[in-house]
Amino acid sequence: MSSNRTVHKTAHPERDIQTTTLPNGLRIITEAMSHVRSVSAGVWVGTGSRRETTEQNGISHFIEHMLFKGTATRSAEDIARSVDSLGGNLDAFTAKEMVCYNTKVLDEHLPQALDVLSDLVLHPAFREEDIEKEKGVILEEIKMDADSPDYLVHEIFSSNFWKDHALGRPILGTRETVKKLTREGISDYYKSVYTPSNLLLTAAGNASHERLVELVRQRFEGLKPAPAPEFQPAPATHARISLRSKKELEQVHLCLGVPCFPIPHADRFHCYVLNTMLGGGMSSRLFQKVREQRGLAYAVHSELSPYSDTGCFSIYAGTSLEAVKQVVQLVLDEFRDLKENLAPEEEVRRAKDHLKGSLMLSLESTSSRMSNLARQEMYFHRFFTMDELAESVEMVTAEDVQRVAQTFFDAKHLALTVLGNLEGFKLGREELVC
Repeated sequence: MSSNRTVHKTAHPERDIQTTTLPNGLRIITEAMSHVRSVSAGVWVGTGSRRETTEQNGISHFIEHMLFKGTATRSAEDIARSVDSLGGNLDAFTAKEMVCYNTKVLDEHLPQALDVLSDLVLHPAFREEDIEKEKGVILEEIKMDADSPDYLVHEIFSSNFWKDHALGRPILGTRETVKKLTREGISDYYKSVYTPSNLLLTAAGNASHERLVELVRQRFEGLKPAPAPEFQPAPATHARISLRSKKELEQVHLCLGVPCFPIPHADRFHCYVLNTMLGGGMSSRLFQKVREQRGLAYAVHSELSPYSDTGCFSIYAGTSLEAVKQVVQLVLDEFRDLKENLAPEEEVRRAKDHLKGSLMLSLESTSSRMSNLARQEMYFHRFFTMDELAESVEMVTAEDVQRVAQTFFDAKHLALTVLGNLEGFKLGREELVC
């Protein structure tokens, strides 16, 4: 934004959401919740690991760690104690398309918490000795995840499904890329991404919009405007079969997936209902048929992984080597049934009620409202009332669910990763028919 004036507007009176854009381009969005005593605030960076080059893989997550290692005026211990001592919490996460630093405190402690949050986001020290120590920490985190087979099978699946694209690379990076990170590279990347037009501050709870804007303005108005970085173009998906042997594993873990709609797509609610019906809970088809009726798996579920311009619908299960083909076949049978037959009205009704209930329950806390504000701004540039969301779920029909199944449950788009002590196990494309 080139103007030197602050822009205010009420974004959604029904939810008491207000938004302000500072002259440098930083957006501030609040939702007042006068019936609570807490406030959750988050600083959101509009690019995650998806923006990284192959050589930079893991740098967004590394910077997230480094911001807690100290600033010009606070040590790592000072940062940890500052919010701890107020009985609040301070946390962060890195995802494919965003990074978030957040805090939750009593309303009276908001100025202190925001002071710490802004300090670590705006003034990281990036000390050489801290960088070297943190490399060791993250290398251990990479090892820990490699020892978790359900995590590992998803990583292998993603690397094949989004082959040759940043979405397919691990958020943590690899041993090789993390070891090669330098202070100069970290600092340059930080400066290119942590710019006002690429930052969003959201807060929900018992705090007035005007008060929060003033607190943020005092700390962030000195940040110089700069263009927001661009994402890579939308990736192609790859229907690859990957059989990876890992002898020490007792179970075989499988991940089977197809492309799906991106987050902002008009038919996204059709996918949510389909996901709930197929593997979204204890009453879902896969849980009942694979676990309850056949006893073939302890864990089996479906999941949606949507992004700004693409998405993936996948099934995960952990089973025995002898049962892998049977589990895969049961999944494909459900794919085929959803394509060929309209789901019973009672099943669709149950899925919609489950979705609406979990949606409402998920938005009861200040931290979930704060996250909801950020995601809606980032992906939709508007805000939805609870009634709008519930109505969107309610409008989904059995025909909508069937149409989504017919669109995506296509054998030629189907990708599969199998991880375990495979002992010569084979599974060919001709066996994946749906």
